[in-house]
Order: sequence, then structure tokens, then C-alpha cells
Amino acid sequence: MKYFGRLAPTPTGYLHLGHALTFSTAHRRACDADGRIPLRMEDLDPHRCSEEFARAAMDDLRWMGLEWSGEPIFQSQRRHFYLEAWRRLKEAGFIYPCRRSRREISSLAPHEEEPVFPVEWRDDPREAQSFQEPCGVNWRFRVPDNEAIFFKDQNFGVIEKNTLRDFGDFLVWNRDDIPAYELAVVVDDIAMGITEVVRGADLLTSTARQILLYRALGAVEPAWFHCPLVCDTEGRRLAKRTGGLSLRDLRAQGLMPTQVLDLAQKSLG
Repeated sequence: MKYFGRLAPTPTGYLHLGHALTFSTAHRRACDADGRIPLRMEDLDPHRCSEEFARAAMDDLRWMGLEWSGEPIFQSQRRHFYLEAWRRLKEAGFIYPCRRSRREISSLAPHEEEPVFPVEWRDDPREAQSFQEPCGVNWRFRVPDNEAIFFKDQNFGVIEKNTLRDFGDFLVWNRDDIPAYELAVVVDDIAMGITEVVRGADLLTSTARQILLYRALGAVEPAWFHCPLVCDTEGRRLAKRTGGLSLRDLRAQGLMPTQVLDLAQKSLG
């Protein structure tokens, strides 16, 4: 089977040192396999994504020497694919409408980035059949109770995540009528024939969730390769919202792409 990877930036800020390492790894693995690596701009959220950041991301990738296959793909233009998947999941009883707010869920464990959704808050999945469109409420995927999800990571080895311990029912569509990350990337990776997903280790739990979506949609999951995380000088994971170590700033300082990658390797957590 021919290798298909992908470069998949989210244009909510400027790319940083961690993105440079992850996207370079993805590009190298595609080249080593004599495969293809399209660019998919994950610009679904109109409140957070911008054309400015999308253009900057493409410019930074080119500066790094990471050329992609074909024309860029924009998730904002692929809503019909996500709607079709939502309908399939709804008809099969995998998802249900949820009216619990993010604040309610966060209050369960204020110090956790994403608390496990309580099983007692699950709504009746039969109510889902009265909806013709997903807008107006959140939609959650009902995970199997207490199931161990195993997958082999090409970098970290065998990973185990347990439902209702490591994660609970998760969002596939939000009340603002925007498909959630978990659903959109699975739908696109299936449609694009992606054979390996390369991304950061902060998404290991997302991988377990997405395996459940692959299963529900009757598709074969790709191979997985998770990169170690790049941290700042205080040991914190880099994030766009902090604006630290952006490729824009590093380029302005006169660093070359090889120097950027050397710096990223030295900053691994």
C-alpha cells in the first residue's frame, strides 16, 4: 500500500518549535517511504482560525523545506463530509445530544485539562433520532464502558487507554454547529486514504477516541506515530496561546531551518 501521510496545521496562531519538529518528522517519514503528504488546513472554527495564520503556516512550512503533495485542503470547505458522518453515527446510536455546558464539566475537576464525562450525565440516545441537524446542542460519542483501547505507536510502542478512566464520552459536534476535532480528522483521514498519522504525544488519548470512531464508521485505522513534546525553558509544553518560540520569531532572529530543528531536539520534554 502506498504511504499517505499529512501535514495538518490548525491556523489559530503562529507555528512554533514543536510544530517544526512534528511536521518535519511527518515529511521525512513520507519521503523515506516514497509516499505522498498532502497539506490539510484544519480551519473549522471560524472564531479562532484566521486566513492570516493559515498563510503564515504555509509560508513557515515552505521555509522549513516541507513541500506538500497537490493543492492545500481546507476543512472549512468539507462540511458535507462531516454532516454525513454525523448522520451515520446518529442513526447507528453511537452519539447523543448533550446539554451540559463546558463550565459544568470543568467544575467536576477544575485542575484537570479535560475531566472524564460522568456516565450519569448521559442522555437517552433515542432522543437523537428527533434531530435532523446537529446545531443547537453538543453531541457526544458514547464510549463503551470500561474498555481498554490498545494501539501500537511507531515511536512509543504499545499504548493503553481505558474508557471511563482516561476518557469518557467525547464531543463530536458542538452547540455552535462546528464539528469537533475528533470527528473531523477521522472523516478526513478516511476520505484522504491516510495510512499513517504523525502528531504530538499530547494527542495519545485522542488517538484512543478516534479508534472508536474508526470502528463505528466501519473503517480501518491508520498507523500511528507520536512525537515527543517540545517544552519551553520552564519545562512547559509549547502552545500557540503563549506565543513562545514561534517560527516567525526564530526566523526573525536569523536562525536557519537546521538550527530550528536542533533547538527543538534540545527542548524535548
